[in-house]
Amino acid sequence: MASEELARKLQSRLAAAQEAEPRPEPEHSPGRARAQEPEAACGDSSSELSAKLTRRLDINEGNAAPRATRVFNPYTEFKEFSRKQIKDMETMFKRYDTGKDGFIDLMELKLMMEKLGAPQTHLGLKNMIKEVDEDFDGKLSFREFLLIFRRAAAGELQEESGLMALARLSEINVSTEGVMGAKDFFEAKMQAASLGSKFEAEIREEKEERKRQEVEKKQRQAAFKQLQSTFCS
Repeated sequence: MASEELARKLQSRLAAAQEAEPRPEPEHSPGRARAQEPEAACGDSSSELSAKLTRRLDINEGNAAPRATRVFNPYTEFKEFSRKQIKDMETMFKRYDTGKDGFIDLMELKLMMEKLGAPQTHLGLKNMIKEVDEDFDGKLSFREFLLIFRRAAAGELQEESGLMALARLSEINVSTEGVMGAKDFFEAKMQAASLGSKFEAEIREEKEERKRQEVEKKQRQAAFKQLQSTFCS
């Protein structure tokens, strides 16, 4: 049986690790005090190895209990963003995740920054990833991608950093095209909203002006008809 053979191999490895431990010295030996600390370390090491080997054996035999995995929910973890904002960020993330593996790697980030008009050096790209790479895998997950926008909103990014350029340009590119000189992408969004409100106000004023002109025109026509009827009577 393959599992029995694996068990024998694991047991032999564990036995070899235990045999490699130093034998305890006599109680009154001068070197005993010095040897106690390494001996304890070896004991801890063999115990850890034993636990790993036992779990590996349980996994192969189908007896291991599944470890709890954390399910990432961006809507509950990033409550500072609206659902629409998160959807927009997810759309952008997927657009540049050309490998469709759920991550943006170094080359994909390079392409993203070039498309956004803010190309970075190879070292600059690595530093961008490193700044939010919590699991040290050298690429950006969607959660780490959202961290960029969180840190931008909190003012935790340097103005001239690659991450700030990514946060600013990506947001402006998605929903505030044409807004220039924004300090960060949230300020850009506020400016866009302000411009939109001003545009709507101008439209309302034009409509009101047209209505006023129509009323004045009707009043002039009525006055002319009244004057005309006076002369004709």
